[in-house]
Amino acid sequence: MSNTEQTEQTEQPEQREQAERAEQPEQAEQAEQRLSTAPRQDDDGTVTLPSLGFVGWIRWFWRQLTSMRVALILLFLLSLGAVPGSLIPQNGVDATKVEAFKKAHTTLAPIYEKLQLFDVYSSVWFSAVYILLFVSLIGCILPRTWQFTGQLRSRPPGAPKRLTRLPAYTTWRTTASPDEAREAALRLLRKHRFRTHTAGDAVAAEKGYLREAGNLLFHVALIVMLVAFAWGQLYRSEGGKLVVEGDGFSNTLIQYDDFRSGTMFSTHDLEPFSFELKQFTGTYETSGPQRGTPRTFEADVTYAEAGGPDKKAVIRVNEPLKVGDAKVYLIQHGYAPVVTVRDARGKVVFKEAVPLLPTDANVSSQGVIKVMDGYRNAKGEKEQLGFPAFFVPTFAGKGQGEMFSQFPGLVFPALNLSAYHGDLRVDSGVPQNVYQLDTSKMKPYEDANGEIFKKTLLPGETMTLPDGAGSITFEKEIKEWASFQISQQPGNGWALGGAVAALLGLVGSLFVQRRRIWVRAVEGADGVTVVEMAGLGRSESPKLPEELAGLAAALHSVAPSAPPRNDPEPDPDTEQAVPAVPAEGAEKCCASPGDDPRTPSSRSDGETSHEASQGATQ
Repeated sequence: MSNTEQTEQTEQPEQREQAERAEQPEQAEQAEQRLSTAPRQDDDGTVTLPSLGFVGWIRWFWRQLTSMRVALILLFLLSLGAVPGSLIPQNGVDATKVEAFKKAHTTLAPIYEKLQLFDVYSSVWFSAVYILLFVSLIGCILPRTWQFTGQLRSRPPGAPKRLTRLPAYTTWRTTASPDEAREAALRLLRKHRFRTHTAGDAVAAEKGYLREAGNLLFHVALIVMLVAFAWGQLYRSEGGKLVVEGDGFSNTLIQYDDFRSGTMFSTHDLEPFSFELKQFTGTYETSGPQRGTPRTFEADVTYAEAGGPDKKAVIRVNEPLKVGDAKVYLIQHGYAPVVTVRDARGKVVFKEAVPLLPTDANVSSQGVIKVMDGYRNAKGEKEQLGFPAFFVPTFAGKGQGEMFSQFPGLVFPALNLSAYHGDLRVDSGVPQNVYQLDTSKMKPYEDANGEIFKKTLLPGETMTLPDGAGSITFEKEIKEWASFQISQQPGNGWALGGAVAALLGLVGSLFVQRRRIWVRAVEGADGVTVVEMAGLGRSESPKLPEELAGLAAALHSVAPSAPPRNDPEPDPDTEQAVPAVPAEGAEKCCASPGDDPRTPSSRSDGETSHEASQGATQ
């Protein structure tokens, strides 16, 4: 073999080695780039962001949705969305007010209609926020519950290597053996309801799990309240009924004056019962600055469930009658004067108690008396009569101002009537308000001066219509009426329970502090036991040093301080607990030979807290 060939063979391994050494940094750089999530910068200076992909975007959206920040934002939006529901009339509450609002605000009404502000709680945007909040809370609770369950099943972590770095720390030398000191620490911490166990040369204890339990309870309670609210809105029913004394009500759909229900409610879900209003009693303050103030509102009723016997009950304000899942509330009351109408032949064609609606606090009331059938005029022709009525329970008398009531009680009742005849248009197919008179097809009776015929009557007086058309009598009997609201809200109990649980959970999460205590007892170089106690709060706990001082004092009474080093044995009769020198390696800022073990040091610098947290989770 020539010298040249030998030289080439010798150089080839060296060149390969140099090439491999040159490739290694490049491979390391490529591997680092593959693992890094930082934006990449090309040679021309452009920055390339890593692509998430479909699954990545789903994960990112889920993490954002289940974060506490987004849950709070959604809760705020839900509260904000409920504001227009309380300020703007709602179709589900009072459709009449909605129509009146539309007529009064012709510009805003179409905008509100498009934004679904007349149906806030069933709108698309409110439902979307509601569902997102529901999902967000579930996404927050499930992983935290699983993590908390694991913490409950596991033992408190072992003691960090250097207890001197923890925020609260104390130490002393004791005459007790390490085993005796640890046994005493176990008994002491268990007595104070710590979860404890011995890990190596130290006792580990933890307390305050109710903080996380309260936090989870609060979030679960919010979900219960959301479910109860949705359940109540879907299956609720609410209706009103005005009942005059002596009349009754049966819980069927056709009996209601107005009725509203949820989308999932069925008429078969109505609770089968009936009741009769026997008497309504209202009392008022008769003198003093509070004259006319209501004192007692009571409705004496007799009710019966389906197939059951009659029962007596008294319904008061905020004291409803409960029948199964239904509640009957007393809402309003008023007067129903009894009137008798006779036609031109003297035949009684109408005799009823006519409920009139109050217009002020003194129960000045107005309404309409409608005679629809049986009336014939002086010519024998069939007609219909209408009498706009204004009633006052306490009339000041003629010539003493306008006709308004001075007191809500029946002291001096009076009824003012005017008269119309013609067609009431009750058969026209157009809905009518029973307390209003449609005069489009009617003519007023006129007096001698050509004005509308009207008269103010006292109980027992009669108003004779012109031209022998008949008469109307204000009878001495005046009945009272009561307005009831019959409600079925299946989710109210759950909502109340959720609210109470949320308050309890909030109290637990705010006032319970989770903390860990470690007690290490080892034999020192001189054969004397050295006890170290340290505490770490899982959150800011200003009372941790105070609590550790109390525990150290209690343990010190069981494991008292040893005599100072190189000192003669003290007299047993005069022996006192002397604070110990800190453990070997302890920092001077933690304890000194003159320190009292019942006053542990407390530090909060960033380095100490970080290292303590690392040691606490080992």
